[in-house]
Amino acid sequence: MTLKVVEHEQGEWAVLRVCGEMDLVTSPTVRQHVHEAVADGRRSLVLDLAEVRFCDSSGVGVLIAARRLMRSCQGRLRLILPAQGAVDGSHVNRVLAALGVRRLFEVYPDLDSATEETTDPLSA
Repeated sequence: MTLKVVEHEQGEWAVLRVCGEMDLVTSPTVRQHVHEAVADGRRSLVLDLAEVRFCDSSGVGVLIAARRLMRSCQGRLRLILPAQGAVDGSHVNRVLAALGVRRLFEVYPDLDSATEETTDPLSA
């Protein structure tokens, strides 16, 4: 399976919808899209990972690097994992939890809650 990244905006948020597999070959594509959003002056970024079916350590590395980049420019990063997946363990959620980095991210069940200012993230 390949990786596809679709960009759009919702209010002040730049949204990157990621579909497919995040692995050693495809993860640099996500990294490039994140860097382009920041270069375009975006400081509020949502990574929609609801359609990511596989994520290895290089994919996790891209997520951690995106978090670091957003924090360095006083930006915000939020991840979307689907409500059901967030409850019973989507693949990305399991990988982040297994590596002990899930708590580093603000995770939301859907785009609407991720882009609302009053919604709290899902607990780790």
